[in-house]
Amino acid sequence: MSGAAYPSLKDRVVVVTGGGSGIGAGLTEGFARQGARVVFLDISDALARALAENLSGLDPAPVYYNCDLTDLDALKSCFERIRSEVGPVDVLINNAANDDRHTIDEVTPAYWDDRMAVNLRHQFFAAQAVVPDMRSRGRGSVINLGSISWHLALADLSLYETAKAAIEGMTRALARELGPDGIRVNCIVPGNVKTPRQEKWYTPEGEAEIVAAQCLELRIEPKDILAMALFLASDDARACTGHNYFVDAGWR
Repeated sequence: MSGAAYPSLKDRVVVVTGGGSGIGAGLTEGFARQGARVVFLDISDALARALAENLSGLDPAPVYYNCDLTDLDALKSCFERIRSEVGPVDVLINNAANDDRHTIDEVTPAYWDDRMAVNLRHQFFAAQAVVPDMRSRGRGSVINLGSISWHLALADLSLYETAKAAIEGMTRALARELGPDGIRVNCIVPGNVKTPRQEKWYTPEGEAEIVAAQCLELRIEPKDILAMALFLASDDARACTGHNYFVDAGWR
């Protein structure tokens, strides 16, 4: 395994939402290779099962649970199952999201509600589900995934950007309320990460424009987001809470 090793993550129960592909798959694999007991949630069965099979040789191997996070009853049941079958959650990584493009004129009240459920609401209720066990042990780490998009005011993403901006406010609020219980809450703000999904939105010329706008002339990869998440989840980050950590190669 390349990169830093964090002994404090060994045997910790780590839940990664949207962990079957893209950034999430990188988080799932990376935490498993630290010796954590990883449960990853997704609704894309084919990709998630393929990832689970690919990582089945790890000890412990990541476990996949199908869970529609927009269904709050299903979300609650899923976290109860994790607690029963794997154990109390030590680290929650709220990664699941969907950045489908849309214009303002296309937005209906129903689409608004759907996008908030997909990109924002589940982060709060997943955190709510794990807090009691974290509180009883006096420790825990919640890592929310934000986005560079609203900081740059990118086009055709008004609802996604609204949700992602709210995540930063929610992170601050939860960190304040949960700090006395020893629970840390942080937000990672990725730039444009090279994943199969992002490649469908950008031409090679578009990617070149992104790199040109960054301070560092490189393409961000899931492993770069993983590096920050591992640190924030570990005991090494014991004094880090309530803040945003940009991994964007200086994209401005």
